[in-house]
Amino acid sequence: MNELNPLVEAAVAFMLLVGGFFLLVGAIGLARFPDFFMRLHAPTKASTLGVGGVLVASMLWHWALGEWALRELLITLFLFVTAPVSAQLMAQAALHLGLRSKAAPPADLDRR
Repeated sequence: MNELNPLVEAAVAFMLLVGGFFLLVGAIGLARFPDFFMRLHAPTKASTLGVGGVLVASMLWHWALGEWALRELLITLFLFVTAPVSAQLMAQAALHLGLRSKAAPPADLDRR
């Protein structure tokens, strides 16, 4: 095993912690939110950032070892491009099916 710079190891550990935190927040949101539209935010926002943090940590690790991290870069790009598109399509399908949200309307709509 190659010895790495402690600063690189600290950066990798930090990115893993940040990624793990966002993944945990996304999982809790997915389990606790009451309806489809609210649950849609958890995997498309927090979990995308969590997986992105883990992939950035993997890229740093491979770059510190002198290797190319093309796989991780491609996975990150694919994830950040497809997650918003899939969320938009799922929301449109839910609206087309007439699914209603349990969220209260914003207070400023009452003034109109």
